Amino acid sequence: MRSSTVRPNHSFRSQRLHIITLAALGVVFGDIGTSPLYALKECFSPEHGIPFSAAGVLGIISMLFWAITIVVSLKYIMFVMRADNNGEGGVLALMALSLRTAVAGSRWAKLLMMLGVFGACMFYGDVVITPAISVLSAVEGLTIAAPSFTQWVVPVTIVILVALFLLQRHGTTVVGKLFGPVMFLWFFALAVLGVMNIVKAPEILAAINPYYAVNFMLQHSWQAFIVLGSVVLVLTGAEALYADMGHFGIRPIRYAWLYTVMPSLLINYFGQGANLLVHPAAVENPFFLMMPEWMLVPMVLLATLATVIASQAVISGAFSLTSQAILLGFVPRMKILHTSEDERGQIYIPVINWMLLVLVLAVVLAFKKSDALAAAYGVAVTTTMVITTVLAGVVMRRDWKWSRPIVVLVISSFFIVDFAFFAANLLKIADGGWFPLLLGGFAFFLLMTWYSGRMLLRTRTKDDGIPLVPFVEGLLAHPPHRVGGTAVFMSGNIDTVPVALLHNLKHNRILHERVFFLKISIWDVPYISDEKRLTLTELGGNLYVLRAVFGFKEAPDVNRVMALMSERFGQEFDLMDTSFFLARDSVVPSKLMGMSLWREQLFAWMYQNGAKPSDFFRIPPNRVVELGTKVEI
Repeated sequence: MRSSTVRPNHSFRSQRLHIITLAALGVVFGDIGTSPLYALKECFSPEHGIPFSAAGVLGIISMLFWAITIVVSLKYIMFVMRADNNGEGGVLALMALSLRTAVAGSRWAKLLMMLGVFGACMFYGDVVITPAISVLSAVEGLTIAAPSFTQWVVPVTIVILVALFLLQRHGTTVVGKLFGPVMFLWFFALAVLGVMNIVKAPEILAAINPYYAVNFMLQHSWQAFIVLGSVVLVLTGAEALYADMGHFGIRPIRYAWLYTVMPSLLINYFGQGANLLVHPAAVENPFFLMMPEWMLVPMVLLATLATVIASQAVISGAFSLTSQAILLGFVPRMKILHTSEDERGQIYIPVINWMLLVLVLAVVLAFKKSDALAAAYGVAVTTTMVITTVLAGVVMRRDWKWSRPIVVLVISSFFIVDFAFFAANLLKIADGGWFPLLLGGFAFFLLMTWYSGRMLLRTRTKDDGIPLVPFVEGLLAHPPHRVGGTAVFMSGNIDTVPVALLHNLKHNRILHERVFFLKISIWDVPYISDEKRLTLTELGGNLYVLRAVFGFKEAPDVNRVMALMSERFGQEFDLMDTSFFLARDSVVPSKLMGMSLWREQLFAWMYQNGAKPSDFFRIPPNRVVELGTKVEI
C-alpha cells in the first residue's frame, strides 16, 4: 500500500526487469533492510538473561536464519503474494478477496472485515515506530567513534525527522530516483561487511543447521521464548513485500529479495555472529563494532540515508493506506494532494503527515534510545502477520478452492510460527509494546465508528428517500419551468431522489434543460478500466442516471467522468454551463436504534470536519451549489 515512483505494470520485458527491480529495492525493502542496525543487538540484550557463549551465538543466528527463510521466503514470497486483488497486495486487498466469498452482512463477513481493518490499523503503529527506531539506530553509531556525541543523538534524530516530514509536501519523485541506487549500495555494503567477518570465524556458517536453533530453544526454553520477541525484528517490513506488489509486480520483488536483499541480510547477520565469536565485547553494538574504524563514519552516513529511505517508504505507505481506507468508506474524506502529474500513486495528505510527525517526535523523546524502542516494535508487526495468515487461509480455501487438508497443513504451519512471535511480543507490553496496541486500537475504534455511522446514515437516507423513477414520471407529467444549461445532482443512491433536487425544486421551482443524477461508487478492486467506468440510463425528458465507478487506488474525479461522457456517449459538457448540486448533510445524533449516543456524536463531529465533497471529487468550486439538510441517526 505504499506509494512509489513506478506505474503498476505486470507485463515486464526482460530488459526493463532490472530497472524495476532496482526501483523496488528503494521502496519495498527499506524497513527490513535496516534491521541489521538493531536486531541482533536486541537479541543479546542483557535483560533476556542469556549467558553469552559460542553456542548461544550459533543458536540465535540460526533462529534469525530460519525466521527469515520461513516467514519471508516461504510464507510471503511463495504463498501470500499469490493472493493478489487484480495485481494489488496488502492486508486491505487480502480482506477484499476474502470477503468476495462471504455472504454480505453475515457475521463471518463482518469478522473478516474487522480483521482486515485491524491489521491495517496496526500498520500505523509500524509507521510511527519505524522512523524513530531506524534513525535513532543509525545516529547512535557515531557514539562508537565519539562517545561524547551521546548527548546529541536525540537532537540530531529530531532534526532529521522534522526535515523528512517537511519534505513530504513536495513529493518524492526527485528523491525517489536515488532510493534504488542508495539501497543497492547499502545492501552491497552489508554483504561486504559480512564476508569480511565470516572469513575470521567461518564456523559461524554451521548455524544454517536448524539443530542449533532447536538445541538453543531446548537448553534455554524460557529465555529463547523471550528472545523470539527480538528475533522478529529481522522480519519488520516483510508485509511491505506483499503490500507493494501492485506498484512493481511479483517478479521484481521476488528477484530483488532472492538475489540481493536476502543474501545480503543473511551474510551480514552471519558476519555479526562471526565477529561476536572472535570479539565477544562487540555484543554492545554488533553492527557498528563489526567494521574497521575507518569505515565507521561513512557507514553511519550510509545507514542514516538508508533509514531515511525506510522512513519515507512507510510514510508514503501511510498516505496510500489512508487514501484506500477513505475510498473503502472507513475514514472520513480528507484533503489529498497529488504531488506528481505523471504518477497517480504520488500523494500527500497534510492531516496524516502532521499527526505522524507529532507522534514520531513524541516517541523519540519518550524512549530516547533504540534499545528501549525495540520493545515496542514487534507487537504491531506480529499482529499484522497473524491476521495476514488467517485471511490468506480463507482465500486459499474459498477462492483458490484448495482442499481442506492442504490449507490446514500450510496455514497451521505458518500460524504456529506467527503466533509464537506474537506471543513472545506480548511479554513486551509493559516495556513499550502497549504503545502500538493503543495506537492501533484507537485507530480501529475511529475507523469502525466512521464505517458504522456511514451505514446508519445510508440506511436513514434510503428509508426516508423517494423512489426516483415514479418521481421522475410525475415530474415530467407536470414539468416545472425548464431553464438552459446542465445540472448534475450528486447522489448516494441511484434508486432515490437526491435531496438536492428536492430543495432546488422547492426553492427555485425550476428544472434544467439537461439533468444528470451522478452516483460515484468505489469498488473493492484497485483499478477500473475506462471501458467499464460509466453506466448511463435515460429516464426520458433529457434526464439521466449516470453511474461512475472507481477502484480503491484511484482518485474520484468528476472532470474525468465528464470527459469520458463526451467520448463514450456523445454528451458534450461545457463546464461554464454546468452546475453541480450537492446536499451538505448535517448529522443529528439521536436515541434511535443504532450506535450509542456518544459514538453518534463522535461520528457527527467527524462527518462535519471531513473534506468537502466538492474538493474530494475535484469539482470546479465556482460551479458548485450546496444545499443543506439534517439527518437523524
